[in-house]
Amino acid sequence: MGFFDIFSKKKKETLDEGLAKTKETVLGKLTRAIAGKSKVDDDVLDNLEEVLITSDVGVETTLEIIRRIEERVARDKYVNTSELNNILREEIAALLTENHTDDTEGFDLPVGQKPYIVLVVGVNGVGKTTTIGKLAWQWKQAGKKVVLGAADTFRAAAVEQLCIWGERVGVPVVKQKMGSDPASVAYDTVQSAVANGADVVIIDTAGRLHNKVGLMNELTKIRNVISKVVPTGADEVLLVLDGSTGQNAFEQARQFTKATEVTAMAITKLDGTAKGGVVIGISNEFKIPVKYIGLGEGMEDLQPFNRRAFVESLFGQ
Repeated sequence: MGFFDIFSKKKKETLDEGLAKTKETVLGKLTRAIAGKSKVDDDVLDNLEEVLITSDVGVETTLEIIRRIEERVARDKYVNTSELNNILREEIAALLTENHTDDTEGFDLPVGQKPYIVLVVGVNGVGKTTTIGKLAWQWKQAGKKVVLGAADTFRAAAVEQLCIWGERVGVPVVKQKMGSDPASVAYDTVQSAVANGADVVIIDTAGRLHNKVGLMNELTKIRNVISKVVPTGADEVLLVLDGSTGQNAFEQARQFTKATEVTAMAITKLDGTAKGGVVIGISNEFKIPVKYIGLGEGMEDLQPFNRRAFVESLFGQ
C-alpha cells in the first residue's frame, strides 16, 4: 500500500469520525421512518421528508430529493425499503454533481497562476481564521510559498489570531494597526507576495455582516486595489460557515451571497454535531461549490469536499 492509499484511508477515517453524530442521527431517524414497512410508499416518503428536514438538509433541497425518489418509485414500480439507503446515496450524489460540486482529492492550485489570491469572508466565530491557518499549512506542506493578510482590521483579536496562526504554520502575515483601511492591508499583502514570489495569498476580511452595502463596498474596494497589483485580481472569494449552527448557516450564506460574489464555501465544525446535512442543502440551494469541510481541530482535519465520500460516509451501511 502506497503513501497516497494510506493518506486516502486516513482521510476517510477522519470523515467517518467527523460525521458520526450526523450519521447516527440520520440513520436512527430513517430506521424509525421505515419501521414495519416493506416498500417505499407515501407514508415512508412523508416520514423521509421529516427526517431530512430535521437533519438540516433544508426544505427546498428535501423536496427536491423526495421528488427524485418519487420518480424512482414510479419508474421501478416497486422499491423495497431496504433499498432506500442506496437510493438516497445515488440521488443526493447526483444532485451535488448537477450543482457543480466536483470531487477533489487535494489542495491543488491552477497551473501557471501565481500568486493565487483568496479572499476569505464570514462572520466572527465560524472558524474563519482557523480555516485560513489550516489552508496555509496544507499549501506550505505541498511546498508552496504562502502569505497571509490581516484585513479584518476592526477586531484586534482577528489580527492577533491570524498572527498566531502565521507563527504556528511558519508563514508571513502582513498587517497594519487596528482600524486601518482593509483595502490598504490587502494592497500591501499582494504587493509583498508579488515581490517575494509567493504562490498563494490568503486575505482575512469581512468579519461582520451588519450592513450588506458596507460589506459590498469594502470588498469591491479590496478587489479594485488588488487589481492594481495583479491585473487578473482575486481568484477566489471563500465563504466560511459554521455547520454546527444548522439553519443559521443557510441564512449567513444567503446574506453573504447577496452582498458579494462568493465563488466557493468552506463548512466547518462538522465534528461533534448532528447537523452535517447542511452541507447537502447549502450546496444545492446556492449552487456554489463547497470546497472544504472542517472535521476537527487538527491541521489535517480540514479536508477538500468529496461528494461521493461524503454521501457514502453519511448514508453508508
